[in-house]
Amino acid sequence: VQLVESGGDLVQAGGSLILSCAVSGFTFDDYATGWFRQAPGKEREAVSCRDSNDGSIYYADSVKGRFTISAAYAENKLYLQMNNLKPEDTAVYYCGAVIHCSSWSLENDYWGQGTQVTVSS
Repeated sequence: VQLVESGGDLVQAGGSLILSCAVSGFTFDDYATGWFRQAPGKEREAVSCRDSNDGSIYYADSVKGRFTISAAYAENKLYLQMNNLKPEDTAVYYCGAVIHCSSWSLENDYWGQGTQVTVSS
């Protein structure tokens, strides 16, 4: 299993970014897939996650209405469209393949190397 993120950048508040994750070694039916982030001094948190069983999608309250997760199955890619970015969105964003969107761990699930998103005020 391999996940490789790209698209992180420095952006002004109110701006937009699209994060991409190229996945290999599994299909989107095998794992729940999503985006997670970790800010300095804070624990990793789920941003958006798609359940592999029923396709339901989870969004953290802090990003609802601003972020959209999508997948290009034929290309084995996962995306995160981020609009109206805020300074508090600053974090390293990780693409993850997890057993469940509501139950995941750094040790037992699969993660990319992360991509830095910095939002200036």
